[in-house]
Amino acid sequence: MKFKATAFALAALLAPSLLQPARAADLTVFAAASLTDALSRIGNAWEQKTGHTVVMSFAASSVLAREIENSQGADMFVSADKEWMDYLERRGLIARGTRRDLLGNRLVLIAPRDSKTALAIAPHFDLAGALHGGRLALADPESVPAGRYAKAALTALGVWNTVADRLAPAENVRAALAYVARGEAPLGIVYSTDAIAEPRVRIVASFPGNTHPPIVYPVGLTKDAKPLARDFLSYLEGPEAAAIFKRAGFTVLSR
Repeated sequence: MKFKATAFALAALLAPSLLQPARAADLTVFAAASLTDALSRIGNAWEQKTGHTVVMSFAASSVLAREIENSQGADMFVSADKEWMDYLERRGLIARGTRRDLLGNRLVLIAPRDSKTALAIAPHFDLAGALHGGRLALADPESVPAGRYAKAALTALGVWNTVADRLAPAENVRAALAYVARGEAPLGIVYSTDAIAEPRVRIVASFPGNTHPPIVYPVGLTKDAKPLARDFLSYLEGPEAAAIFKRAGFTVLSR
């Protein structure tokens, strides 16, 4: 399987050419960056089972949704939140009856693996002090789902205003993860699945689920999706894909 993992911290992320799939592929899937590892493994398994090919483009859900709006170059979209799927549905770009909630996730606070930071997440906890003059890595809170969840959680806990000017905003959650993994930021907020996938970071604490909207990954076929896309959607909802998602730390919602 071929896939295009969006490079960390590259301004060129927004260039449509980065998201254009190889023409020879049977299917094209646009998916949130946090799905890179699990969905790549699932794509490989499906290819081996069926003989068909799939190209995957991973980036922030916001970037992918706008690319679908502009070029309609994908057969399937897997978003990291409902808002960007809603965005495409309102524009008639998602095939009726194909949308479903596929996965769930959790939000966590991370630090570099060798960091000694210990911090309990609670109302008005001293997140700003724990930065020790550094910056908090998170996905762009204005448009990227992971960043919006993070802002919602910190706002609910009464600490957003204490760190709002100490952010290291990233174009997607994997870029935020990289900032912490490389030691460029002392703390970051990502999904638990991202933290599990990166050995250079550790989870400091998990955010209570009631501090932010539920983290749900909806999936849907685009209005011009190839017929074969329905087969891949069924595979995503099947037991083989579910096992891979669960090993990666996701909660499987769709059956």
